[in-house]
Amino acid sequence: MQKRSIPLCIVFSLITCGIYEIYWMIKMTDETNNVSGEPNATSGAMAFLLSLVTCGIYGFYWVYKQGERLNNAKMQRGYPSSNLSVIYLLLTIFGLGIVAFCLMQNELNEIIDNNNNNFYNNMNNTNYNNFNNNNGQQF
Repeated sequence: MQKRSIPLCIVFSLITCGIYEIYWMIKMTDETNNVSGEPNATSGAMAFLLSLVTCGIYGFYWVYKQGERLNNAKMQRGYPSSNLSVIYLLLTIFGLGIVAFCLMQNELNEIIDNNNNNFYNNMNNTNYNNFNNNNGQQF
């Protein structure tokens, strides 16, 4: 998983006339599936193709489901529920899909930060415990 800079994603999306936004959608979907514990959910590439084939209608469903998956991932990690699925859907309906993408990426970045902090904390605790389990012997 990769933490992404939201301003850079916006700039790249504007410079490439939306092509980067397609890549962003695909990557964000795959990463959200991973953090929510749903690796068999619709992949990013499939979500894009379904949006393309349905002339964008599937995109509304995708935005809503992304919100639910992000909320599930946060609740699994002990965060309070802040289900923003409806907000993402309304933003997308009113033509502000890029804002919904930014909000989703922000939530994903928070989850990634939490995962990284927990990883380093567990690693430090393990090293400390290993040192103490050597009967006080130092290397």
